[in-house]
This record gives sequence, structure tokens and C-alpha cells, in this order.
Amino acid sequence: MKSAALGKNTSGAEVTNISKHGFWLLVADEELFVPFKEFPWFQDASVSEITNVEWPNPNHLYWPDLDVDLATESIRHPEKFPLISKTPGPATHARRRKKAK
Repeated sequence: MKSAALGKNTSGAEVTNISKHGFWLLVADEELFVPFKEFPWFQDASVSEITNVEWPNPNHLYWPDLDVDLATESIRHPEKFPLISKTPGPATHARRRKKAK
């Protein structure tokens, strides 16, 4: 006899506090700090956008209002997951315009 598939995690993830530096997230029995410096997608988000978090599996968190996916390991060890943007910033655009002249 096969066991039934595991259901959705009902305990979920919960934001327990928000400060000007970041927010605390309770996932199972572990509290994680998500600093805005390391995770800039949350810097200008509203309280309701930050607190609307889903925990689809033990290693993954999702903020549907912000369309942000994070591995729990990236919160524990952000130094192992450097932010790399493929979108050129304002300085890059200025250099391109200068070269084009």
C-alpha cells in the first residue's frame, strides 16, 4: 500500500516583526532575519506585501504580491548567493550614451 502524497504545509511561514533594517520570519521552529541590505526587493514593499508569504516546501519561500522567490538557505547564508543584476543600472546607461556620441 502506498502512502498518500504529502499535503500542503499548514503551519506556514510568518513575519513576526518588521524594522527599518529588515524583517524577521518564523519558518517552522526557526526565526530568520531578512535584511533589506541583502534583499533589496523588500525595501520599499508595504507591510501587507511582506507579510503575504507562502512556504510551498521546506527549502523555498514565495511572496506572490512581489513575485519574489527565495531559498531558505539564501536567507541563512546570503554571502553564498551574491546579487547579480542583468539589468544595466543608470551609470551603465550613461556610459553607453557617452560612447555613442
